[in-house]
Amino acid sequence: MRDPEERVQDILEAIAAIERYAARDRAAFERDELLQSWFVRHLQIIGEAARAVSESVRALAPEVPWSQIIGMRNILVHGYFEVDTDIVWNAVKNDVPALKPALERLLSRLKEPGHGS
Repeated sequence: MRDPEERVQDILEAIAAIERYAARDRAAFERDELLQSWFVRHLQIIGEAARAVSESVRALAPEVPWSQIIGMRNILVHGYFEVDTDIVWNAVKNDVPALKPALERLLSRLKEPGHGS
């Protein structure tokens, strides 16, 4: 079983994967199915890792919208409706960059002695 540090690191790695292609413009995103799939897959990874983080660890980063992240993962994974590219694009351009600093702070806290699991 992966520990909380590993889960948060998984999220940060998925954010880094999204960042590698996030500089592309909306038109490129709209016409490139591979890019859309890349973003969706890494948003799913973020949500899956967030879902596996315990409530006690989530409480260390209350500024992270854990339930929204997990909710988006559920929609993307289970396909409750066709994926809305507007929502994906907004997440890539606005939500993901805003998450990064909070998750980096959380990872630092988890690495402090006595904060392990």
